Amino acid sequence: MTRNGSERERTTAGQRLAVDLNCDFGEGFGPYAFGHDDGLLEQATSVNIACGFHAGDPHTMRQAVERAVSAGAAVGAHPGLPDRLGFGRREMAVTPDEVYDFVVYQIGALDAFVRAAGGTLHHVKPHGALYHMAGADEAIAEAVVRAAAVFGSHLFVYGQSGTLLPVVAERCGLTAVSEVFADRAYRPDGRLADRRTPGALLERPEQILRQALAMVLEGRAYTPDGSAVPVRAQTICLHGDGRDAAYAAQYLRRGLQEAGIAVEPPRRNFAPG
Repeated sequence: MTRNGSERERTTAGQRLAVDLNCDFGEGFGPYAFGHDDGLLEQATSVNIACGFHAGDPHTMRQAVERAVSAGAAVGAHPGLPDRLGFGRREMAVTPDEVYDFVVYQIGALDAFVRAAGGTLHHVKPHGALYHMAGADEAIAEAVVRAAAVFGSHLFVYGQSGTLLPVVAERCGLTAVSEVFADRAYRPDGRLADRRTPGALLERPEQILRQALAMVLEGRAYTPDGSAVPVRAQTICLHGDGRDAAYAAQYLRRGLQEAGIAVEPPRRNFAPG
């Protein structure tokens, strides 16, 4: 799992290497739960809490916020499209103004629960189809960033490495955090490989750790055929829908730390990965 000493010294020369581990959290509704919240919360340093559109309701939001604050995780809003039936994973024909309104509404709801729990909202990460739309459409990205800015310039904006959302966030004066996916193979253009492509899903913990180390230490991910793709790894998404998600997250965090990489949420003096 560990890197040799000389490689670690070359990698960390001049700065301390750190990466955030984020997970989607509280994506249930009423009595229904999704994913492995408890196991992931033990390993994640930041959480993205569903705000009521694609998942979540006032009760699950309050409970998720209280658990995250108690665990010491950085709490972020996870706004999605108003498509509970499709779990927010289907694109919709929405205007930038509609996106702005959707996102302000959802951040505002979660921010109220965070304040009530004695915490401070840390970041915004769009969910599902909205995440991908904001990464590819500049007007949608600007709508998401404008909505986040309403709640203060201290908020980080999480967006996929190499897409428009981090670029637009920085241009608008917010701090972007570039996200990577250690359990997914990439396409040569930097987008995620289709889940139906053979080799697109990395399921074994050692595979996930191997790619995570390459992302953080070398700035590269891989395609299903093994070709390298440049990425900027500041936060790694922990998916909660795999059968062994909690164990894989634990294995990943331990492996990163053994390689000399600090695991912590982004802060104001956050350095690029």
